[in-house]
Amino acid sequence: MTPELTPELDDKGYLKNPSAWTREFAAELATTDGIATLTDAHWQIIDFLRAYQAEHGVAPMIRVLCKSTGNSLQQIYDLFPKGPAKGACRVAGLPRPDSCV
Repeated sequence: MTPELTPELDDKGYLKNPSAWTREFAAELATTDGIATLTDAHWQIIDFLRAYQAEHGVAPMIRVLCKSTGNSLQQIYDLFPKGPAKGACRVAGLPRPDSCV
């Protein structure tokens, strides 16, 4: 993406305007977390997070994320080394979760 088209991030690296999210930008964010390529397993988590946020207005609790996607917490950390909130939610373009300090 060219700099003038790159969505703005807050001081923690989350999108200031979550509606500016695109799959291409998600891939760029992922590289800053050391994820070279977003696989189908990554997209399963990202798509679930975005759908849950759209339906409920908040990110899911970790327990709900694991149960709904069939991934253990360890598998989610394997996919998103910074974790569900600082990694997966950020790449998915969700607002910074309240539980994330």
